[in-house]
Amino acid sequence: MSNNETPLAEKRGTSTNTMLTLGVLIVAVVAIGGALLFARGGSGDSGTASAEVLHRPDSHALTTAADGKVTVVEFLDYQCSACREYYRALTKRIESDYAGRVTFVVRNNPLDDHPLAQPAARAAEAAAMQGRFAEYHHALYDHYGAWAVGGDGRSSADTAKATRLFEQYAQALGLDLGKFRSDVASPQVQARIDGDAADAGAADVQSTPTLFINGTRFEPDEARTFAEVNDAFRARVEEELSR
Repeated sequence: MSNNETPLAEKRGTSTNTMLTLGVLIVAVVAIGGALLFARGGSGDSGTASAEVLHRPDSHALTTAADGKVTVVEFLDYQCSACREYYRALTKRIESDYAGRVTFVVRNNPLDDHPLAQPAARAAEAAAMQGRFAEYHHALYDHYGAWAVGGDGRSSADTAKATRLFEQYAQALGLDLGKFRSDVASPQVQARIDGDAADAGAADVQSTPTLFINGTRFEPDEARTFAEVNDAFRARVEEELSR
């Protein structure tokens, strides 16, 4: 893997690149089409998780299907470069292409080696408290390069800069900035993030992004590019819709 490639998933406590280069963390934002390693999220389990763990009544849904036939759940880390590439190549398109046909739920799973993952999750949850989670979720990934990546191409740890930008995104959405600031620092917001992370652990989520389709972990065993992942994911969704 060259230094200008983004892994298809990042593992808790380390990155996928570490598996290949033993101790070297490479975080880069790049083109989607290269050959990339897919890090599986499980550890020999069945690849399934209960609906109660995956989709809580108050979980954030980007899209909702009236028939409830297909539910996609993504555990993500907002500073994870693989999550951002999934957003660009797959999940943002799934959200629009399957609007009204698929319920798409987003859960937090911030990784320890991403310094701004927790602040970003708190900002998204604060926006949710004003009814603008989906829009803020999009803003974080659409502006990923501005807040998540440092000058050296690695994960930024500049909390002050990120805070300024997060507040700008809130203002652009017309949020009450005073309430936003208060909610970002609130124990209620942190409790939501901690609850998501606990459910991720219960579902044996070990990397981001990890996606489930109707309770089954999405693991495209043969996929090596985002294009192949996209095809495999859509095929699985269509299979579930046709049942």
